[in-house]
Amino acid sequence: MIIKTPDVETTSSLATLGNVDSTPTAAGHQPKYLLSVVVPVFNEEEVLPEFHGRLAAVLDSLPADAEIVVVNDGSSDRSLQVIRRLMAADDRIAAIDLSRNFGKEIALTAGLDHARGDAVVVIDADLQDQPELIPELVRQWGEGFDVVYATRTVREGETWLKKATAHAFYRLIRTISGVDIPAHTGDFRLLSRRAVDALGELREQHRFMKGLFAWIGFPQKAVPYRRDPRFAGVTKYNYWRLWNFAIEGFTSFSIVPLKAATYFGLTVALLAFAFAGFIIVRTIFFGDPVPGYPSLAVIVLFLGGVQLVSIGILGEYVGRMFNEAKRRPLYLINEYLPARASESASRAAR
Repeated sequence: MIIKTPDVETTSSLATLGNVDSTPTAAGHQPKYLLSVVVPVFNEEEVLPEFHGRLAAVLDSLPADAEIVVVNDGSSDRSLQVIRRLMAADDRIAAIDLSRNFGKEIALTAGLDHARGDAVVVIDADLQDQPELIPELVRQWGEGFDVVYATRTVREGETWLKKATAHAFYRLIRTISGVDIPAHTGDFRLLSRRAVDALGELREQHRFMKGLFAWIGFPQKAVPYRRDPRFAGVTKYNYWRLWNFAIEGFTSFSIVPLKAATYFGLTVALLAFAFAGFIIVRTIFFGDPVPGYPSLAVIVLFLGGVQLVSIGILGEYVGRMFNEAKRRPLYLINEYLPARASESASRAAR
């Protein structure tokens, strides 16, 4: 890993935080802040104990109160039972059990909606993103950045095809989108309280979180790191799901596909008129017969294909408009289990 994990003394620079009172107490110590960690979970029973052990060790080293918001996104394995066992051992854990699998983007949203921290870290449970990087994210937050995102310099455990397609995707979406979406950057990041509140205002059904994180603006900074291979289990993103994810990103943050279909149709029409003129002139002056059935069939099939692709692109946008118009809630919660630490604090306050 490129970034060396800071110790507790390093993270004491949080006195510079704009949203945390930095006035020293009478004893000369810095007041604590609340750090929330949002963890979306889908069929991760094998990795959850190891992930929690590493995350808990990191949180224990920080001068902060902490809460861990685990979102069970309709797991079909024993993930929820594992989460309950971890809650019994760590009173900082809160659990949100969604009524079904809504997808990672929605699970992230549910976690952010329930996070109470002055800063919120988003991290996956598969340990490809190291919890040990969190202190560096916190340190950069203390320097005044509202969004501190981890950028992958090396992607361990991934095939050359996945790396190549990921590179092409980021390059293309940065080109056609009006938002500067960081390349080689996943969901692993820290958000300030005002950044989380800003995201809470965005309630569209089709959520491309990497784009939304960039869209809100505010001061942002990258922290490079080496991404590890998955600790256990299998990835939930096959190539078909990655393709649909890419389509979601393109249609959520750009209308270039619609413009491309328009321009392509105009180009084909101009070429067709030019070719028709060429055939007319050649027939008048040279008496050549008009090309027969094979060439006509090729032209008709080509134009039909162009029309179907264009209709398909239009349909993607219309379908998204249809889903947004229904105004359904983003998610439904089967059960919410608050952290025992927050319940104790609430009782003490009363």
